[in-house]
Amino acid sequence: MSFAGQTAWITGASSGIGAALAKVLADQGARLVLSGRKVDALEAVAADCGGDCLVLPFETTDIAALAPAVAKAWDWSGAGIDLLVNNAGISQRSLAVETAYPVYQRIIDVDLLAPIALTQEILPRMAARKWGRLAYISSIAGKVGVPMRTAYCAAKFGLAGYADALRAETSVLGLKVHTIYPGSIRTDVSRNALTADGSARGASDSVIDNGIDPLVAAKWMADAMLADEREIIVAEGGEAKMGELRRTPDALFDQVAAMMAAGYAEKMKSEAQQ
Repeated sequence: MSFAGQTAWITGASSGIGAALAKVLADQGARLVLSGRKVDALEAVAADCGGDCLVLPFETTDIAALAPAVAKAWDWSGAGIDLLVNNAGISQRSLAVETAYPVYQRIIDVDLLAPIALTQEILPRMAARKWGRLAYISSIAGKVGVPMRTAYCAAKFGLAGYADALRAETSVLGLKVHTIYPGSIRTDVSRNALTADGSARGASDSVIDNGIDPLVAAKWMADAMLADEREIIVAEGGEAKMGELRRTPDALFDQVAAMMAAGYAEKMKSEAQQ
């Protein structure tokens, strides 16, 4: 199994997990739409991937930019988008008691509202086609409250909740929804994290520096998506144990969610006929 011949759209594709996923998917023969803010970095990733790549830069929180971006990405290959990976995000390293409220607004805008907005724009197209995968890069901090990350945890927990509800609604349409929970991956996430006043931290953590290689993590994610795993924990050691402790048994959750979705669908259909 592979993503050969499919079109994958990755946000936050200029570095870290996004760039690694681009490489892994390209090696499998996927066409790529690469989005982020830094055009030069996106072009470098595209060159590294080779093959068919569309560099589509935009700011994920620019709501007005989403409709034209979706239209361009969808029409580019002539076959729509098979996989959307909502990866763009920003972390935090500050105590709640010291953190200015605008930091919460910024992180929740980027990590929660932006992927919701992009999904809502592309969802009608996928639903009409009755096929597509939607992936959300949450975090182990989206399962476990982690100190110095109150805004980040709030956003990532919220993203997981949105994905769970969306999965329940769209499974009958043939869509696949994957929530990915990375632990410590060797990226610049700590350097780019916001501090109490909203400035970038500019320094990494030892746990991140000794984390999983991004390409290894990306291959892990791609394989799990191809296996149709709904909840993908990409972590080792204590982080993996924390994630597993908060995992909902897939079969139980999906059965309950499917019954709820079917009930709501029948209710709406009945009301529409009245």
